[in-house]
Amino acid sequence: MAPSTPPVSSRAPRSDGADTRARLLLAALRLFSERGFAQTPVRAIAQAAGTNVAAIAYHFGDKAGLYTATFHELLGSSHALIPHFSAPGLGLEEALRRYFEGFLEPLKHDDLGRQSLRLHMRELLEPTHVWPEVLERECRAPHQALARVLCRHLGVRRLDAEVHSLAFSIASLVMQMWTQRDALEAIAPALARPAAVNAWTRRLTGYALAMVQAEALRRQIVRPAARKRQKAPT
Repeated sequence: MAPSTPPVSSRAPRSDGADTRARLLLAALRLFSERGFAQTPVRAIAQAAGTNVAAIAYHFGDKAGLYTATFHELLGSSHALIPHFSAPGLGLEEALRRYFEGFLEPLKHDDLGRQSLRLHMRELLEPTHVWPEVLERECRAPHQALARVLCRHLGVRRLDAEVHSLAFSIASLVMQMWTQRDALEAIAPALARPAAVNAWTRRLTGYALAMVQAEALRRQIVRPAARKRQKAPT
């Protein structure tokens, strides 16, 4: 999830259109994250946004369209980060720094970040029409992009199980920051503040570099040993 400007509607905007759309998205994010898709009536969203049900139809088509928009418009999309951290020619450290910078940016928006996490966790437990797109665009595509970056810097021609494991391990550093916010606040409050996100970006980049270096060393050790076993007389 990365900050992005909500896309402009193809329809002619009303004078208060942008503000109404934003209020609907904020109200929908809060209510959907608390109640889930099925248990959130459109009238409740419209009331919380200070508008009417017709505004939902005008801006999003229907409840399903509004629900989909809450995943992508307020804090952006993980898919949109891919060109940022996987651009050709980036050094490994810069690629990893951009990766963490993008995925941790929503934590600077504390309330929105919490609600977005709840929404994603609820979607994981109670899948809706959005789940296939979330799985593909928000999970599989960024993972594959990170894995390709790792392959390039490890000198690996084909994506193998070890590179997948490394990519998942690096991504888990982000997930820990997202899912353990309450624990972090209770144990080390200063590290949970939005102002600490930039420091976390630098720190996690260093941790991830060490993980990649460890994998590179492991491959240097394992490959010669495997070749020796293959050449050993039977």
